[in-house]
Formats: sequence, C-alpha cells, structure tokens
Amino acid sequence: MGLFLEYRNNRLKRYVRNFVILLALTIFAITTLFPIYFMIVSSFGPPVEAGAANLELFPSRVSLDSFKFFFNYSPYSVRWLLNSLIVSVVTVVSNVIFASLASYAFAKIRFKGREVLFFILLSAMMIPYQVTQVPLYVLIVNKFQFQNTFKALILPNLCGVYNIFLCKQFMQSIPTSILECAKIEGCSHPRIFASIIVPLSKTVLAVMAITTFMDTWNTFFWPFLVTSKIEMQTIQVGLKNFSFANTTYFAPMMAGATIAAIPMFILFFSLQKYFLEGVTVGAVKG
Repeated sequence: MGLFLEYRNNRLKRYVRNFVILLALTIFAITTLFPIYFMIVSSFGPPVEAGAANLELFPSRVSLDSFKFFFNYSPYSVRWLLNSLIVSVVTVVSNVIFASLASYAFAKIRFKGREVLFFILLSAMMIPYQVTQVPLYVLIVNKFQFQNTFKALILPNLCGVYNIFLCKQFMQSIPTSILECAKIEGCSHPRIFASIIVPLSKTVLAVMAITTFMDTWNTFFWPFLVTSKIEMQTIQVGLKNFSFANTTYFAPMMAGATIAAIPMFILFFSLQKYFLEGVTVGAVKG
C-alpha cells in the first residue's frame, strides 16, 4: 500500500511538473507570436490614418487595399525590396568567403602573432554596435563620400567578427591529420581549403549565411544613417515614409512589414534544420 501511494504521488508530481512546463511554454509562445499575428492581421485593414483605424484582434473584414496602397503610394516600394535583396545577398556572399578564409588561417595555419590578432578580433566583439557608428559614419560618408550608395550599405558588413569566430570554432574540430596527409600529397593551402575544408564546413557556412542574411535584411539603424535619398533606402527604412508628423498610415505600414517578413518566414521554415544545428555548431571537438 505504501509503494502504491508513493507511486501515485510521484506520478501526480510528474503531471504537475509537466503541466507547469507546458503552461510556461504556451505563455512564452503566445507572447512571442502575438506581435507577428497582430502585424499580419493589421495589414488586412483599410488604408486609413492611424487615428481612424479600427484595430481588431479578429478582423470583421479582410481587405487587400493596404497592400495595394503600399505599392501605389510610392514608386520606390519595389526598389526598397530590391535594395534590401542586393545588400543582403552581397553581404552574405562576402561574409561566407572572407570569414571562412580568415577562419581557416586562424584554425589551421600557424603564423607569428596569430593568437594576438585573434584576441584583438574577439575584443572588437565586446564593443557595442552603437559605439562604432559615429566613427564609421565619419569614415564612410565624410571621408569616402559614399552616402546614398550601395558601397555605404555593404562595405561596413563585408566580414563580421562573429562569423570568423563561429567558423574558426568549427574548423578547429576538423582533424589536422587529414590536412597533413593532403600536404604530403602535395596539396597547397588553397587546394586544401577548396577541396577539404569547404566540403566539411557546409553546415557552419550555411548557418553563417542564414544568420547574416537575416541580420542584414532586418537592420535599420545603419541604412537609415547613410541613405538620405528615398530611392536608395532599404525596405526597413522605407517603411518610415508611411509615418508623418501628424499621422501614420498604420495598415499600409503593417502590410509593408508583412511583405518584408516573408523572406524570413521562408528561410526559417525551409532551412529549419540548419537553425537547430547552429545551436551546437563548433561546440564539440574531436
């Protein structure tokens, strides 16, 4: 009888614990997904000023007028999307190339000052992003005169320090014996990198490409600083043109935000396994 009561109590505790965990995860999921739901629902409202808008959690009428308004309001709506796509793709390609090359050098090539140089790069990661914007703005805009150009949007993000760190941690897990065998066979460093390192590093390169694309596509502050012409703005900056001093076209702005979020949804659902692998990439050696 005592064993039965103990078993029942343990089972009850397990049910209570699982219920509490499920309740906490449900609350967290609702809190996380609600802004996305509200953005999508609001985008199907009528394109009226924010003061006249009837914001509802469950809309009584679904309309595509706000999406039409988004594209018809400004002739640059498609251009904003194209600018974001160009900047994001070029930034992804440059980061994959340059970060992987730098990571291979730090991980597998011994040279004088390697540890010191890598320590300096890690120190750069600790500097807040906002602190670097003023000197970077002075350099890009005042010194090089790159304002309102793709150069200003792309050059500061050609290679991220975090991408170098992430890729280096993964490449260190590749057995050095494989590289030594390739050197004995007469392979140079470029050949080893192209034929051995890159195929073995597809996972980390994919994770790097995904996270870099998402970060570049969603960034607002830097494109806002270096683009004063409306035709050179990215989609995130272009959305501010629906907000004025006295009013805001809320539904069309949400329609534009929904359109801007579509690539993120596609990336997440189509490449979800790489997101999961990215959590542990580089964490295991050997």
